[in-house]
Amino acid sequence: MALHGVLGDVHGNREALAAVLAFFNRRGATRVLCVGDIVGYNADADACAALLRARGALAVAGNHDWIGIGRLGFARCSLPAEYALRRTRRRLARDTADYLRALPAQRALEGGVLLVHGSVQDMERRLATPAEALADAALLRAAYPAVRLCFFGHLHAQKVYEIDGGAARELPAAAEVRLRPDRLYYVNPGAVDGARKPGARLAECALYDDAAGTLEFQRLAYDHDAAEAKAVAGGYRIGPWMNRYYFLRRRIGRKLMVRRD
Repeated sequence: MALHGVLGDVHGNREALAAVLAFFNRRGATRVLCVGDIVGYNADADACAALLRARGALAVAGNHDWIGIGRLGFARCSLPAEYALRRTRRRLARDTADYLRALPAQRALEGGVLLVHGSVQDMERRLATPAEALADAALLRAAYPAVRLCFFGHLHAQKVYEIDGGAARELPAAAEVRLRPDRLYYVNPGAVDGARKPGARLAECALYDDAAGTLEFQRLAYDHDAAEAKAVAGGYRIGPWMNRYYFLRRRIGRKLMVRRD
């Protein structure tokens, strides 16, 4: 029985990750679970990987992690993500790349818990609605019949989907959510990196108490200005002219592929 700190979509934001890990320590979380995307968008990929390794986090790979090491391509990336990840590829330390390369796409834990990034079979798929979670649940039940709680990321939003047989509904991601043992749950802790969120830049995370069967969602302040200044200075932010260049290059590349087919 343990209190788990759950996080994901760090995206190289050291300031936000440090705030989340400090919160987990204050609350006495004995284990950290990470649903991927440790790198991408921001300047501190190596530092974030080192912090999670030092904390003994149990992690899975996200699409940014695999793109960052060249295991996935850029086809399903946004243009700002592609631009930042090309910089990440050039700057990743070897030990960070080795760490990311060793991360599994899925990780089943004791107590009926599963970690994925996007969905059970596709780390680049967003589970944005209860209906999408319900469709994914069929794949989950076939591959992991004992799982009752699936933590996922990629969506950059705190979500709880409760699945009961052939029906699914979304529950409020509130201060406390009680999980029923006869239901299947998909839970997104939100994004540690708050740079792409409207309004206040807050680091999102969750706590899971497996003894009580409860979830608690949190949004924490961090030094967004410092993280953003490093991202800009390090060349991780795409400007309007470079965005136009990337757009045209991708469009031309797709036309050439269609002609080859």
